[in-house]
Amino acid sequence: MAVPEKIGMENVNHPGRVVRVEAAKYNAVRDAIISVLPSQPPGLTLVQLREAVRPLVSSDIFPEGFKAGWWVMGVQLDLRAKKVIATENSKPLRLYRSAT
Repeated sequence: MAVPEKIGMENVNHPGRVVRVEAAKYNAVRDAIISVLPSQPPGLTLVQLREAVRPLVSSDIFPEGFKAGWWVMGVQLDLRAKKVIATENSKPLRLYRSAT
C-alpha cells in the first residue's frame, strides 16, 4: 500500500505551527471551500460553510466518511494563514475569498 502524500497545514491562530495531513483530502476540502465562498463580504458563517462544503467532497477521497467539522475548520484556518480567505469583523465570524 502506497504511503499518502502529506501537506503542511498552518493555523492562523498559532503562527509557525504546521500539522501534516493527507494532501488529497486537504486539496479536496480546499477546492470545495474556495468554490463556495463569495469573493466579497459579508461571506459565509462557519456553519454555512460546513454545510455548503459537505456535498462537494467525494466519498472516494473520504471512504471512512467526511468529518466536515474538523476538515473545514482546519483548512479554513490554513487558508486564512495563507491569506487566501479573509474574515468579516462580525459575530458570528464570516469568511470570504480574499482579493490577493
